[in-house]
Amino acid sequence: MTSRYDEVYGAWKREPLAFWAEAALDIDWIEPFAQVLDDSRAPFYRWFRGGILNTCHNALDRHVAAGRGGQLALIHDSPVTGSIRRFTYAELTERVAELAGALRALGVGRGDRVLIYMSMVPEAAMAMLAAARLGAIHSVVFGGFAANELATRIDDAKPKLVIATSCGIEPGRVVPYKPLLDRALEIATHQPSHCLILQRPEGPAELRPGRDLDWSETVPGAEPAACMPVAANDPLYILYTSGTTGIPKGVVRDNGGHAVALKWSMENIYGIQPGEVFWAASDVGWVVGHSYIVYAPLLHGATTIMFEGKPVGTPDPGVYWRVIAEHGVKALFTAPTAFRAIKRDDPNAEYLKKYDLGGFRTLFLAGERADPDTIQWAERHLKRPVIDHWWQTETGWPMAANCIGLGQLPVKYGSPTKAVPGYDIRVLDEAGHEMKPGEIGAIAVRLPLPPGSLPTLWNNDEGYVKSYLATFPGYYQTGDAGFIDEDGYVYIMSRTDDIINVAGHRLSTGAMEEVLASHQDVAECAVVGVADELKGQVPLGFVVLKAGVNRPHAEILAELVALVRDRIGPVAAFRKVTVVKRLPKTRSGKVLRATMRRIADAEPYTIPATIDDPAILEEIGAALGAIGHGSGRR
Repeated sequence: MTSRYDEVYGAWKREPLAFWAEAALDIDWIEPFAQVLDDSRAPFYRWFRGGILNTCHNALDRHVAAGRGGQLALIHDSPVTGSIRRFTYAELTERVAELAGALRALGVGRGDRVLIYMSMVPEAAMAMLAAARLGAIHSVVFGGFAANELATRIDDAKPKLVIATSCGIEPGRVVPYKPLLDRALEIATHQPSHCLILQRPEGPAELRPGRDLDWSETVPGAEPAACMPVAANDPLYILYTSGTTGIPKGVVRDNGGHAVALKWSMENIYGIQPGEVFWAASDVGWVVGHSYIVYAPLLHGATTIMFEGKPVGTPDPGVYWRVIAEHGVKALFTAPTAFRAIKRDDPNAEYLKKYDLGGFRTLFLAGERADPDTIQWAERHLKRPVIDHWWQTETGWPMAANCIGLGQLPVKYGSPTKAVPGYDIRVLDEAGHEMKPGEIGAIAVRLPLPPGSLPTLWNNDEGYVKSYLATFPGYYQTGDAGFIDEDGYVYIMSRTDDIINVAGHRLSTGAMEEVLASHQDVAECAVVGVADELKGQVPLGFVVLKAGVNRPHAEILAELVALVRDRIGPVAAFRKVTVVKRLPKTRSGKVLRATMRRIADAEPYTIPATIDDPAILEEIGAALGAIGHGSGRR
């Protein structure tokens, strides 16, 4: 198939308002919008001003009305409980309408906030959709988040109601959520009127009379609620992301632009048709879960999979292949970390040979840099396109991608390909001047951002401008660094603060990670810049070796140093690298490079609330001590 990318991107560039007006025809509007883009309060842009709609109707009811109620809407696959649950569009609509009725009876209405603190169960998606059905604003907090962090979000969002599961289930252990919620409410100033608790049999919770309600006693039999009309610019949800000050930023997503952009993305970026099965292997607590587990597939009339498990260990590195084969998945979207874990535990993809992936078409990777070695490993074994793409919590959908639905462009390893229609991506120097092709700088997007992107932060317009718009007036500052080549391909090298200055030379730690990852014995790696009296900063590498590697570590480390010297040059001053058993990561799979740097520089650090396993930091400190770097202090 010849790519239509240039044609479609050009059409958007020439007439952006006409482009989005046409895309909006795929959404059911109760009242049509009067204005495609309201720029009267720039830089606070608003899309589809005057339009009235309901996101839950567009995700559920309209498909039932169109005669497709018998199609599967949601498959819940939970290897940690050994269960699979399936819901048709008609069944899911009935369940969501009933839950919305129960919420309405508890006083939840248009504009109220509902905080959702749940594990990966289908009721979490139902809770999001039920809030949307009522015109309420949901705020999902990753299940198991620490009490202090949860309290901060409760005080900021001020929810009328909290919906929680009694526990989460991890491989080999049950994580009680209710005690964390109880503690958070003890800390928080704001108090919700009720907490609706879904009791999981693996870890039921004690309920507090008067405040806590049992889902099984409250929801069944509630009078179903109809969809509440809301304005296109009314908030659909708040999703908190970490702020540099330690205070979380509440990213706001509106109803109209969100529905239009996500519906457009499913076919044009991911190549999915209504009725096909799409799987985003993420968590509903993260933006990927919001956009591509819950909303986009359902808005498009596809079947979505919610997976409660891990890429390895539930029970083995073949679980992804099992899910794809068993449910007929056409496209999988996951983080590169997941595939590095699979590659580490099953380097020759022996488990893949057990499953028939005949209907599988495309693997999409995002959430962090997808190193060429991981992409090539997946290509080699899957024999399918492996598509790196780039976006953020703030944008809500991809900024740069190889848009499969428009016809695949040639792959350039290390690049998420080109800007998606809607995004005018530029590379700027510190003064805000555009840089030449191939030169590393700050990656920014010319305003206005497209539909679906954040219009502001929750109750914090000033913080929105300060965080994203003030550095480069007229642009959204992504916080990422990289370059655009002569063909228009975007390269995301690292976060802006991961560009290190080695004796006056600006170097990307991401480029060094790419080199380390290419070594045949390396499963995962990270490079951070650490303080050096002579050069200002020097790079320090961490590598996790593949399973079964028995060669002496000193021999491997010498090869890695030589490899970086050969491919990047002596200017990188790359001399120190250490083997670790694992890298510290957030629960969404992002490596905590800033924390690693603080440990290496013996600076005080706090354990990030999003860390997957705090004990890893002690291991990092011990490894650094062995090579002569301070272990830091909390």
